[in-house]
Amino acid sequence: MALFRRRRPADSTTSVTAFWDAWPSVRDALAGAADADRPAPSEVSERVTALVRAIHPDLDWEVGPAPKRQGGLDDLDLSADTDPDKLLEQLAALDDPSRLTDGPAHALTLRPGASEEARILSERWARSAPEDAEWLFRPVRPADHERLSSVVRWDDHELDLSHVSVSMRVNQGTGRIEVGVYHPDNMFLSQETREGVAEHVALLALGEDDLVRWIGLTAPLDEPPLDPLPPTSMPSVVRQMADLLGGSGGWATLHGRIPIQGAVEIMLRHPLTRRDFPAFSLFVQVVVPYTHADEDKLPSGASATALADLEARVSDVLGDNGALFMQQTVGGRRDYRYYLDPDSGVLPDFEAVLKDWPEGEVKLRSQLDPSWSQFNAARRPFRRQLGE
Repeated sequence: MALFRRRRPADSTTSVTAFWDAWPSVRDALAGAADADRPAPSEVSERVTALVRAIHPDLDWEVGPAPKRQGGLDDLDLSADTDPDKLLEQLAALDDPSRLTDGPAHALTLRPGASEEARILSERWARSAPEDAEWLFRPVRPADHERLSSVVRWDDHELDLSHVSVSMRVNQGTGRIEVGVYHPDNMFLSQETREGVAEHVALLALGEDDLVRWIGLTAPLDEPPLDPLPPTSMPSVVRQMADLLGGSGGWATLHGRIPIQGAVEIMLRHPLTRRDFPAFSLFVQVVVPYTHADEDKLPSGASATALADLEARVSDVLGDNGALFMQQTVGGRRDYRYYLDPDSGVLPDFEAVLKDWPEGEVKLRSQLDPSWSQFNAARRPFRRQLGE
């Protein structure tokens, strides 16, 4: 049941390694620039740019202060499935504010933009970063709602972003969200400046990943929207619209019947974009037999319990180094489709969990699949049921 392991192309691996080899020589200069809120010295900036572009030519970068970590009751996770030990730790931290507020002073952020390949490599860069208590390394620019109430200077115009309002609608033809951005000063700005400000507001509201995931069009508005929304509400509206476009909780469940084999049940992540798991490029298919089944040949009794336990143990082992993308249950077998981070070192533990299965031989195959072609081929027959 051994996996077939393939090496990552040398160029991207080498360029990421070269960046971190050079990091000690540029670290202090970048920290000084972040502390002084000024650009880094030109020779340092040029070197960092060359190192970043060697990873991928579409990548850009920026440096600044790390976000301050806040602590309070509003930050507690009080959902029903919260780990009690984790909740107790959070409560204890409230008595020691330093445990919640201490953190890195500086942040180095890569900017992949709309390039999926660049986003994959920026994630690889961040995951291979060295331990550095003073620095936060981010593979993509996150949302920054504090700056939505700030004043920005854009082409000799000072704009108070707290006066911005937005409109949002789903384009059913594309399955994407269209955003209109209004500022009272739009009438005084050139079209190019208005478009730049609109994109900037959407980026601050959603962050780079969600902007690429969900937004099909961002455009400036000449008039206030009929149903104005504050930009800070955009993430919650996007989540609501995403639920309308996709499955419940990020999953779609499909049912059918296959002659002789019986009922078939399929669960797959939907909607799913490359941005959701940029580091996962190792495809692993696992076929698990089960012995206890109902009249439809779906797992029941001890087998249903055992499968649920197996899935939980696999999930615990993978953590943030892998994820289940799809499973199909039919005729006494459950077929799992996983994607893993090939550089995480999680493969031996993943295999060890599967070796313990008592209800028959587990079959496994794997291949490097950065484009997720295996998953896309498996879901293609169901595109109509998914509303695509």
